[in-house]
Amino acid sequence: MKHVIQTKFLTLVALIVLSGAVFSHENEIEKETKSTMFSGLETPAGKAVLAFHKALETGDVKTARSLLADNVLILEGKSVERSAQEYANHHMLSDIKYLRAMSIESIEHHVVQYDVVATSISRSRVKGTYKDKNVDRIGNETITLRRQDDNWKITHIHWSN
Repeated sequence: MKHVIQTKFLTLVALIVLSGAVFSHENEIEKETKSTMFSGLETPAGKAVLAFHKALETGDVKTARSLLADNVLILEGKSVERSAQEYANHHMLSDIKYLRAMSIESIEHHVVQYDVVATSISRSRVKGTYKDKNVDRIGNETITLRRQDDNWKITHIHWSN
């Protein structure tokens, strides 16, 4: 009888120890997955893209405009804007109004910086209510940047959802 109790006790201890290892392994997998879904954000080009996102989300028109190259090409749906001035005068304010009403969760974001060119590719979940309509969609974004002197300027944006 004593032997049976000891065996059950040792089995219980082994299960507890192994379950901790399993949960620990699951956390490692989750961390590894997160690290493979986000890369290059710490680069100067990545920081410029994040600053642009933040500027739009907070309504900072001056910063958003300063991060765009004068000849930026912006594609969104069927619309095309062929300069920073055109975007600033047309869709920027409505984009800001829209983004301020939304909750945005970054799903995946990769920035690859080369010598004087960089590419940012991201996916985000956008949720909220805008103009009395519920919004819950996944958006895709591609941004191309070019280094001008010591600054990274956005030369192209393609938004889709």
